[in-house]
Amino acid sequence: MKVAFLGLGVMGHHMAGHLQNGGHDVTVYNRTAAKAEAWAKEFGGQSANTPKQASTNAEIVFCCVGNDNDLRSVVLGEDGAFAGMNDGAIFVDNTTASAEVARELYAIGQKQGASFIDAPVSGGEAGAVNGALTVMCGGDADAFAKAEPVIQNFAKAVALMGPIGSGQLTKMVNQTCIAGILQGLAEAVNFSNKAGLDTKQVLDVISKGAAASWQMDNRGETMTNNEFDFGFAVDWMRKDLQIVLAEADRTGAQMPMTALVDQFYKEVQTMGGGRWDTSSLLRRLSQND
Repeated sequence: MKVAFLGLGVMGHHMAGHLQNGGHDVTVYNRTAAKAEAWAKEFGGQSANTPKQASTNAEIVFCCVGNDNDLRSVVLGEDGAFAGMNDGAIFVDNTTASAEVARELYAIGQKQGASFIDAPVSGGEAGAVNGALTVMCGGDADAFAKAEPVIQNFAKAVALMGPIGSGQLTKMVNQTCIAGILQGLAEAVNFSNKAGLDTKQVLDVISKGAAASWQMDNRGETMTNNEFDFGFAVDWMRKDLQIVLAEADRTGAQMPMTALVDQFYKEVQTMGGGRWDTSSLLRRLSQND
């Protein structure tokens, strides 16, 4: 297919590359034009100067940017993607954003004859590099059926979770689980250290039982080594948790643990750890050691 990709950050650069390597004709746009030009040189696709230019005649337009406002800035307006998309084209938003903005852009797209799917991803940079992301989608079934085979180029799992906004709501559940697991893991590692145990050995043993998790398998060793200069940044997690808590206020869901861990991440930010990996919750517990 002829596709576009808007946003070539840590995730988007690799996701767009998988689309091009999968045989699709990809045109990319990035706010910093040099990144788009470098991507085109690396993968052999094309770069465009505006979202509209990238999206013109594209059958599917993918997007992975920072937040709701970033998303609106590349979709709407005279240079936005919607201005270049034809009737029947599909916009697939891989940004982790609010369900509210997904519903907003879906409604605008419908008036213009374009479909909109909210499709946030999980799996981090490693998942993007390896083409092994989990993609949670919300939108119309017919648009999803057309987009799914293309999404598969950078995914290990793709699912339609329900109507528009359902993908973002599912991602909120995902981030809530991660926040709780990481706080528990941070407390466990700190407790093990204080108790004088060989924490690496402890994690190796308990990772074979009911305490096992992706976070333990992929972050346990780096936590015991006090290594946090990599991975999914605290700043990004706080953005995501703010979206979760705002949606919880709207629905009336009680989320005391999530609200507490969000404040712990705020403390990590004040320690200068905004770009540290989310496993750095450990550092606020051990900072006085």
